[in-house]
Amino acid sequence: MNLPTHIWINGHISHTAEARISPFDHGFLVGDGVFETLVARGGRPFTPTRHWRRLVDSCKAMNITPPDYDTYLNAMLATMQANGLSDARVRVTLTSGDGPLGSDRGDSMATMTVAVTPLKPWPPTDTVMTVPWTRNERCALAGIKSTSYAGNVRALALAHAEGAGEAIFANTRDELCEGTGTNIFIVTAGVVKTPPLSSGCLAGVTRGLVLEACAAAGIAVEEVAIPIAALKTCDEAFLTSSTRDVHPLAKIDQRPMPGVEGAVTQRVAQAFRDFVAGRDDP
Repeated sequence: MNLPTHIWINGHISHTAEARISPFDHGFLVGDGVFETLVARGGRPFTPTRHWRRLVDSCKAMNITPPDYDTYLNAMLATMQANGLSDARVRVTLTSGDGPLGSDRGDSMATMTVAVTPLKPWPPTDTVMTVPWTRNERCALAGIKSTSYAGNVRALALAHAEGAGEAIFANTRDELCEGTGTNIFIVTAGVVKTPPLSSGCLAGVTRGLVLEACAAAGIAVEEVAIPIAALKTCDEAFLTSSTRDVHPLAKIDQRPMPGVEGAVTQRVAQAFRDFVAGRDDP
């Protein structure tokens, strides 16, 4: 794995080989942190304000002091510049800082890091499989962009072992929820549907943009509870995320799907492109 040459930690750019975070940092010890992943193109992060607002919301929910907007934006720009990247995947992470070995917190300052890697393209379509574990829509971390990602790691490893590119979770009510790093949309009888936030899914930034883009383009779209069984009968499906945009699905649990040939998915993808065209921060 090729690591970036420089990373931003608590206000300073450091060489990655020399960068250090305390072994008592609660993000390392117990996953007590939050993060955002953005893409940057042409030297500018895309939708930074929307991501910053969600970061602030996550920080408030976790009682972590959030950065001000200028610190957040300038840290990303400085890290991209230090690594010589104009097109990048950008990761902003905040933890509660040093703490005891258990779940109790200490009284140290928050830790903030910014890391960037080259932006890699996705294939034209992806495949998904449903996994046997559920999202708990009543969990303390529901809807929070938390660094506690071990459940996602395990689910994605299973999906990859079965030849799929992404894992899909139901919630405890056997409703469609989300992927490990994606939101999911299905198309049934020409109507685009996606789980509501009450399902326990994350309020994805691209998810929100797609909903707005569909409304602007006159495409019928619903946020509605969807039985997980709907994946067996839907006509089309696609994933959304900051790095994928609108990503058509070619298979769900080995069931062939239209992929890039899906007419509604094509309309949604074009509506999304039109909605964000020429704007770094729509």
